[in-house]
Amino acid sequence: MPVHVGPDVAALYLEVSEQTLAIWRCTKRYPLPYIKVGRLVRYRLSDLEAFLVLRTIEASYNK
Repeated sequence: MPVHVGPDVAALYLEVSEQTLAIWRCTKRYPLPYIKVGRLVRYRLSDLEAFLVLRTIEASYNK
């Protein structure tokens, strides 16, 4: 498995569209780090996992 992936794989991983990722990058809506090399955009798999972990909401229940 590669360490860096393109927007297509990142979108599949996060279950959003590539367009959504592009909007997030442009508007800085979410602090999702990405790497820009020329016109290429890459995401670290570890950053994608951390992004999901930070957005995980624990279920609470009353006893």
